[in-house]
Amino acid sequence: MKSVRAVLDYLVSGDVSYIFGIPAGSVNAFFDELYDTPSITPVIAKHEGAASYMAAAYAKYSGSLSVCIGSSGPGGTNLVTGAANAMREHLPVLFLTGAVPVDTVGLNASQELHADPLYQSVTKYSQRVDRAEDLLPEIHKAVEIALTGVPGPVHIAMPIDVQLSSVAPPALPKFPERVPLLPEDDQIQQVAEKLSGTTGFIFAGQGIRGAVEDVLELAETLDWPIITTPQAKGLIPDNHPLLKGIFGFAGHEEASAFIHSNAAETILVLGSSLGETATNNWNPHLAASRTLIQVDYDATVFNRKYPVDAAVHGDINVTVSSLITALNRLGHRQGPMVERTLRPQEITSEYNSQNVLLSLQKLLPENTRYTVDIGEFMAYVVHYMNVRSPDSFDINVHFGAMGSGIGSAMGAKLAEPERPVVSLTGDGCFFMHGMELLTAKEYNIPVLFVVMNNARLGMVHHGHTLQYKRAHERFGQEAVDITAVAAALGVPSASIHSLEDMNEQTLTEVLNHDGPAVLEVSLVDDNVPPMGDRVKFLSSFGK
Repeated sequence: MKSVRAVLDYLVSGDVSYIFGIPAGSVNAFFDELYDTPSITPVIAKHEGAASYMAAAYAKYSGSLSVCIGSSGPGGTNLVTGAANAMREHLPVLFLTGAVPVDTVGLNASQELHADPLYQSVTKYSQRVDRAEDLLPEIHKAVEIALTGVPGPVHIAMPIDVQLSSVAPPALPKFPERVPLLPEDDQIQQVAEKLSGTTGFIFAGQGIRGAVEDVLELAETLDWPIITTPQAKGLIPDNHPLLKGIFGFAGHEEASAFIHSNAAETILVLGSSLGETATNNWNPHLAASRTLIQVDYDATVFNRKYPVDAAVHGDINVTVSSLITALNRLGHRQGPMVERTLRPQEITSEYNSQNVLLSLQKLLPENTRYTVDIGEFMAYVVHYMNVRSPDSFDINVHFGAMGSGIGSAMGAKLAEPERPVVSLTGDGCFFMHGMELLTAKEYNIPVLFVVMNNARLGMVHHGHTLQYKRAHERFGQEAVDITAVAAALGVPSASIHSLEDMNEQTLTEVLNHDGPAVLEVSLVDDNVPPMGDRVKFLSSFGK
């Protein structure tokens, strides 16, 4: 059999359902074998970058390995940004790229690229395979690495001749499963004793996904407030009595005031690397004069910026569950909780980003998941939108790639078909990856794409104006009719020009069909987005 056939059989054994990417001469052998692999659907995107975001979101919400493929040369370079994004998000994505035949390496072959070193800084493992008999073993090795310890992306480059070469039918290796990382028992006991009898708060990052119920039980057992990072928005319900809100980019005054007070002796960090956006630019008040205890499955996050007094290396769910058991042995018991009053989010008559987003949310199902792109609207989402259902926001503030929310919405929908998904994006992001509307139409992926159209790079405009007291006119452009673009692609759409336009009839009309839809919000909002101290931080380097 062809070596690439063995690879497809291996992926089938791992229950891989989709392969995201774009075909090309250097990976045609792989795609040809897909004809005879009915259990795997190739999702052909319009740009490799968008395919990489689809694959990442699919991995995140399916809880399984995802696969993304591109050609040698330009296809491979187009996937690098997505690999870097998956690396920052700790998502197990297998990136496959074609490569020129082995005996043409160095001869200026068409689309030649030495891709494996290019991927080394943005994946856990990157390797070109030059012998057909090594292709399946290297793929298996890469998948093991992707799923072991801290999950993450891996990359294999497959030369054309290697894919097509014959190999003896192999015994397929067992497809790996991620093994939970268990904390040391003595660490659990020591930390439980530190937590017992002290005041403190829980600082929760996106690493608590999959452990939210345990985290809430721990907070209630300790009777400690919870503060989340922007990336963790959507994980803790807004009405939980212990939630103080978000700290960091676009965070809440209540959370900031608590952190700047002397109300807590200890900070328990769960699933956060304590990066820039999470800590409001590494604010020293976060851990000042406090005992810092950090729990994470990634040991490299300990002692980066903030000295850690106690570090627990383990998966969040098993670690937190073990802490609860240890605390109960020490005599802690969960007390009665009083439901917290939601922060008032009044919709006024002003046609602005805040009111538009809150009005939209009121009209959509409570369990809607919002994949939030990069732009000024993102700050309004983080600061104002309500968390009404678990795991309801996908906000990529870590790597911050414009346009990533478009592909992410499609990958999320394929992973959880029964859950409504809305892509919140902007015209700037749409100009980068908006042609994926056509992909969504071709695959009948029912995502609502809400495009905030202000005819400018809004975050850049506001940030630059605040920092330099002026903004270049080229940060904007002549307004483009997004609904006309959608119409040209055969995708139903509607346009919003006032707050009154955002109503149930408009939503019903645009959503009353199978497949994707577009809701364009034509709005130039000159209010300064609630970005926190982001601009102050950027301005500090010129002083």
